[in-house]
Amino acid sequence: MTASLQHAEKYDLRVPRYTSYPTAPHFTAEVDSATYGAWLSQLDQDAPLSVYVHIPFCDEMCWFCGCWTKIVKRYEPIRSYLDALHGEIRLIASLLPARMTLRHLHFGGGSPTMLAPADWLALTGLLGRSFTLADGCEIAVELDPRDTTEAYVAALAEAGVTRVSIGVQDFDAEVQRAINRHQPFEVVERVTGWLRHHGIGEINLDLMYGLPHQTVTKVEAMVDLSLRLAPARVALFGYAHVPWMKSHQKLIDETALPDTQERLRQFDAAAARLLAAGYIAVGLDHFARPDDALGAALVAGRLRRNFQGYTTDDAPILLGFGASAIGTLPQGYVQNTQPLADYRRSIEAGRLPTARGVALSADDRLRRAIIERLMCTLRVDLHDLCREHGFAISTFEAEQRRLISLAADGLVDLQDGRLTVTETGRRFVRIVAAAFDAYLQPGVARHSRAV
Repeated sequence: MTASLQHAEKYDLRVPRYTSYPTAPHFTAEVDSATYGAWLSQLDQDAPLSVYVHIPFCDEMCWFCGCWTKIVKRYEPIRSYLDALHGEIRLIASLLPARMTLRHLHFGGGSPTMLAPADWLALTGLLGRSFTLADGCEIAVELDPRDTTEAYVAALAEAGVTRVSIGVQDFDAEVQRAINRHQPFEVVERVTGWLRHHGIGEINLDLMYGLPHQTVTKVEAMVDLSLRLAPARVALFGYAHVPWMKSHQKLIDETALPDTQERLRQFDAAAARLLAAGYIAVGLDHFARPDDALGAALVAGRLRRNFQGYTTDDAPILLGFGASAIGTLPQGYVQNTQPLADYRRSIEAGRLPTARGVALSADDRLRRAIIERLMCTLRVDLHDLCREHGFAISTFEAEQRRLISLAADGLVDLQDGRLTVTETGRRFVRIVAAAFDAYLQPGVARHSRAV
């Protein structure tokens, strides 16, 4: 899996992570509450759906964080937010054409572990009454082990949680100090023990490379410790340093950040450890045990990508609940307002808190399919997708010309409209996908580094 270091600087550009297309910076206020309400009423009542619930609170700011979250020291703001969140769930359920079937349920943040166990059960109970849970419905929760108690884990199990993603980042004390996240290995080990004791065996670990003071040796040690916990999946994210977007990242010492080639060495070293341990490489930055559903989806060609990353979720509808949450519908994308006060006021007025979104054109749908196929399987047949979407292959003559330099560098193979990202090019797949992005503005510093 060793990526070509000689190409690292050339292709370390700022491009989207492509968890959607069009990407969120291109959402506009033209899609508003009225638009979203109409889209909801038009849904096929028999179509399966997924739900994402955003809990935008933490009790301490991690300086590397790229999520939208608020720091709170009291529980009252959380309780007030939950009142509004319950209201949004009831409002959207009332606008749907029928009680619809829920296939996947994901809680993220912030930190869902900020919720008291009783409030967690009340929230999941409301969702269970608002939707029909499909047999085998996956219920996943992002978990901060630092403030997780066994009582909370028991509440997760009682609510039927099947999968937990634990934020680790790194176990090294110097790295943790540099990102303001003190989290010894023993804390994570204790929480994974609680999870398994209460019957939640599908455990994912979120690791990072490219953090301040990280080295290849430290990253290898991080992976070795992680393997002791036997996770089902590992996400190996590159730290995205975007202080112009996330002001708290200015607290990170930029002189301690690894350069582009060092970042690539760190990823390659971590990936080699995971592959040697029997994990399967999934897309850009995920690894899964062969017996995990994500690996099976990759092999079967059913792997998908959404705002939570790589997923087995192929439901055509994703409803996003909570401030800043994004939803996906057949008609397009919608995003809720971010200011908590605005979010609460909208719900209290009986109005959907939609702030912006984008309606999908036929061209958007085709490019989205191409980009998702590349990000998931590293290959795409442009002839097949163009035919499926009613477009001529000549639509992408310019895009294929853009790929010539990538092909010359051995990162892709392009033969008669059939595009394959090579193993050397895997780390640069975002660059390949960007060739098909009609909205991308080169040189605009709104995205993270590609390497």
